[in-house]
Parts: sequence; C-alpha cells; structure tokens
Amino acid sequence: MDSNKVVIFTDGACSGNPGNGGWGAYIEIDEKKIELSGSENNTTNNRMELKAVISALAYLRKKRDIILFTDSKYVMKGIQEWIQKWKTNNWKTSQKKTVKNKDLWVELDSLTNKHSIQWEWVKGHSGNYGNEIADRLAVTKIKK
Repeated sequence: MDSNKVVIFTDGACSGNPGNGGWGAYIEIDEKKIELSGSENNTTNNRMELKAVISALAYLRKKRDIILFTDSKYVMKGIQEWIQKWKTNNWKTSQKKTVKNKDLWVELDSLTNKHSIQWEWVKGHSGNYGNEIADRLAVTKIKK
C-alpha cells in the first residue's frame, strides 16, 4: 500500500430506526490497522453512518490522501451532491426545511476540507473485507 494513502471503511447500524445504534470504522494507514467504534441510544441509522465517517476522519491528525468506502448512499449523495446546495441555502432543503442531521453534516464538511478524499460506495453485506469489519464493529456496539 502507498504509505501516504489511507484506506477507510465505515458503517453504521441501528436496532430500530430510531433505536440503539452503533458505528464502526476500519482504517488502514501505513502498516497499521485501526478499529474505531461507538454507540448512541435513541438514534438513527443515518446518524450512525455519519458518525462512523466523522470519527474516522477526526482520527487522522494531519492532511492525508484517503480512499473512503461507505455502504451508505445517504452519506455518498449528501457529501457529493447535496451539501453544496444545503450550504448555499443556509442548511435548508429544497422544501425549505432544516437539513436533517445538520450538526453532523457541518462537522463532516469541516473534516472533509482537511483531506483529499476519494469517495467509494460499496454494497453492504457483499463480502468486502473492510466493510464486513466496519459492520461487525457497528453491530457489536449496538449490543453493549
């Protein structure tokens, strides 16, 4: 692996939606493999997907070239398509409602500006090794 490139896999999970949630991030950086995870009560799957990405990016102290894999189309579309319009419209949707999870989107937007990120969508539960690790981390946290 290129020593400057960081590979991140993220996943979120929820038991009920809303319900108890967990998030997981698996990071390969240099020769290290890092596993991060956490949980929240009374949350949503989308919030957990965002928390996984935010936590992984926040873990990195200096600017990095990153390939980030997520199985969340919500995260992918939000960061690649919707966020610029939301910011232009003062965090309002086209229906003039406040963007859901605005607090996390603001945090993610700030973190993405610190790195060079190549976003990749991966089908969940399809045998992708990094996604499977991130999923296991997220699901394990729900039960705690």
